[in-house]
Amino acid sequence: MSRALPKYNKRRVAFIGGAAAVALSGAVIAGSALAGTPDKSSDTSNARTLAASPGTITCPDVASKLPAIPATAKAEVDRNLTLLQTQIQEANKRLVDTVGQGGPNFVNNAILGPLKDKRVATVNRIATAIGRTAAKPTGLDSLAPCALNAGGTSTNTGSGTATGAASATPSTAATQQQSTGSTGTAGSSAVGTITCPDVASQLPAIPATAQAEVDRNLTLLQTQITEANNRLQSTVGQGGPNFVQNAILGPLADKRKSTIDRIAIAIGRTSTKPTGLDSLAACTLTK
Repeated sequence: MSRALPKYNKRRVAFIGGAAAVALSGAVIAGSALAGTPDKSSDTSNARTLAASPGTITCPDVASKLPAIPATAKAEVDRNLTLLQTQIQEANKRLVDTVGQGGPNFVNNAILGPLKDKRVATVNRIATAIGRTAAKPTGLDSLAPCALNAGGTSTNTGSGTATGAASATPSTAATQQQSTGSTGTAGSSAVGTITCPDVASQLPAIPATAQAEVDRNLTLLQTQITEANNRLQSTVGQGGPNFVQNAILGPLADKRKSTIDRIAIAIGRTSTKPTGLDSLAACTLTK
């Protein structure tokens, strides 16, 4: 025969049962909240996926198109082949960092165009290095243009065929501006000009063994300024308020830094390597 529990025992059992139910409910709620909370690493992964969504830049392979490389040119050719790869990596990083900026021609004008200019200069240095002691290769400029492989949305495959060159040509608007801009001087004064610090005057005594290479790079610095001023005129009205900085001045500073570094290295091979020249890389827009 079962005995009836005292009243206080019944209340105690009811309290314990209620507490257990509350604890269980809390565990279920907490479990549900945790299950529905996105993992931070997942967020980071998703952000990277979204950042990579603009696609990637692909360029024709230069190394496979070179003739036999003389031993005297091997080191210089290797340095420039490495530089070509670095340029592609920098362009892909800029592609991700500038997602959503500018208009429909932003990638072409701000990334593919400057990349092509860099590659032309680098490929020409390779050809010159080989040409000092062997037949100078020709036609390597055709390998300079790169393409945007935007996950199937681009008609360019980035395989280095003729379609790759088409993607890096100036936009229709830019071409029209060039063909109709008979008053080029007036247009230049309207948008301003790009001015850069003089490098030659800041150099120490140049060893005879480095003179030719230093002269080539000093000439290249001037070419880079000329190209930047041409781009400034041909892209009038394109992009937003930061277009000139992102599409022209920024890439120009990168080119100048690489060129100035090569000057310093050339001098440093047989003399004291100059320092602090990087401060001369940045240019300004003067209106």
